[in-house]
Amino acid sequence: MYREVKVHLLPALFEPEDVRGGIAVIIDVLRASTTIVHALDNGAKCVIPCGEVDEAHRIARTRPAGSVLLGGEREGTLIDGFDLDNNPFAYTASVVQGKTIAFTTSNGTRALLRAAAADRVLIGSFVNLQAVVNVLASDPRPVHLVCAGTKGKITVEDSLCAGAIVDRVLSATGADEATWTDDQLRLALDLYRRETVTAETFRRAMRSGYGGRNCVRLGFDDQIERAATFDLFAIVPEYTAATKTIQ
Repeated sequence: MYREVKVHLLPALFEPEDVRGGIAVIIDVLRASTTIVHALDNGAKCVIPCGEVDEAHRIARTRPAGSVLLGGEREGTLIDGFDLDNNPFAYTASVVQGKTIAFTTSNGTRALLRAAAADRVLIGSFVNLQAVVNVLASDPRPVHLVCAGTKGKITVEDSLCAGAIVDRVLSATGADEATWTDDQLRLALDLYRRETVTAETFRRAMRSGYGGRNCVRLGFDDQIERAATFDLFAIVPEYTAATKTIQ
């Protein structure tokens, strides 16, 4: 069985038109994808991805008072004047229930906006891995797994997640692995298979990459552990270009 699947290890490695007609899965494991899943599962009305801080502030000004929370980060930490950073644990039901989140991050939201021409744009992470695979297995369109990276550099954690999705799509669809000639896909799949032999090797890989080292430096070990947990949620957040929202 042939199934068209491609991995883009960085947003710069594809052109926006390349994903048109397909399904783009945005992967920013540490931490935007993981945080968005938490926010929506905990009852946020929607997440509006913003490329810049000023855009998030503008959205908040144009909505009813108290209806919008500003969330995101720069250099991994809370933006001045924002309500929330990019910590998935901060987006609890008591905080986000019924709220719109104007959300901007250094890498993840920008990756999403670059892939917005796709027919469907999904948010993928380890915490909703199987749910994402279920959607991909039921939709025959070409798949583009978009790794956000960190500061323009490829990251281990996003590559691992892309490899995990590829591995499970193989199992779910019976696709013929021999038909996949994309080198970026092969690199991601091989990395995933090598680094997930044991739970210990997987956790070590999550911490040792560029994004993981940044999180360790900032003291976010608990967030790395959370982001490395498989299948906590059954939701698949999806971006709608017409409304510019993720729900």
